[in-house]
Amino acid sequence: MRVLIYGAGAMGTSLGVLLTRGGVSCELVTRNAAHIESMKTQGAILTEGGKESLTPVSACLPQEMQGKYDVIFLSVRQRENRDAARFLLPFLAENGAVVTVQNGLPEEELSKVFGAQRMYGAALGWGAELVAAGKVNVTSEEYRLAFGAYGEGREAGKIAELLRQSGMEVTIGDLKEIRYSKLVVNAALSTLSAISGLTFGELSKKHKKLVLTLMRETVSVARADGCKKLVQNGHDIGKLFKSPFAGVLLPIAMKKHRMIRSGMLKDLEAGRRCDVDFVAGAVMKAGERLGVETPKLRAAVSLVHDIENGLAELSPESLKLL
Repeated sequence: MRVLIYGAGAMGTSLGVLLTRGGVSCELVTRNAAHIESMKTQGAILTEGGKESLTPVSACLPQEMQGKYDVIFLSVRQRENRDAARFLLPFLAENGAVVTVQNGLPEEELSKVFGAQRMYGAALGWGAELVAAGKVNVTSEEYRLAFGAYGEGREAGKIAELLRQSGMEVTIGDLKEIRYSKLVVNAALSTLSAISGLTFGELSKKHKKLVLTLMRETVSVARADGCKKLVQNGHDIGKLFKSPFAGVLLPIAMKKHRMIRSGMLKDLEAGRRCDVDFVAGAVMKAGERLGVETPKLRAAVSLVHDIENGLAELSPESLKLL
């Protein structure tokens, strides 16, 4: 089985390394020429639990891709999805599958290019940062992911086994519930991290009331969209974070992910537009469609745009505006 990681940034590279370690024929592709050159010449360096490891990988630029792939893992910024999908379609094998490992609710738009029957989604349960060309720091303690099919899902078992043989703990479930389960965390913590520069752990301890408000708005939208359970690590977080003890539970639940900073943060720090419209913004739009009010999410998305446009500062102080 020939596998492609398209968008081999921090998360894509870590996923590609895990697959390669598991004996999967995997190619890592990104437009970041320095990152590709480093991986070509010395391999990919992952720091896990403070320890560095070097893994030889197959890596190339998009223009160097050849042939067909059985599974394409899509890990680009979501604002690039339309162009990426059109570019990748000729490289997808006739019975191939596309697995988006992005946050948000990306499958509907992508299915318009690839077809619903070829679409799958995975919510990655770890964090990673690209610290230098060819070097990724993994900021979580475990490799977990939840996986589901958007359409018929005939290849779901094969793809799940591919991931499991690479050492990942894989849960197969309802894709919509998987997506919203991740959004409960990301729409809140990733957005607030992008505004403040703080880690998930810092936000969970110092700004728990604000975090929980955004989480609860997301849970309300998920319930209205038909999600019965929002499970992470065996717990229904929809119930946990709506309980009277949520303020105590939040720092405990985020302990293994306390060092994560939002992937959107690097875009803002570099003066680029980020994917907030496809994360917290996706929940906000779903809420509009379903008649669920999301005032704090709306304010947070607006504040991120203010930072993008130079009208607000990327700082913990900016959280006071919410």
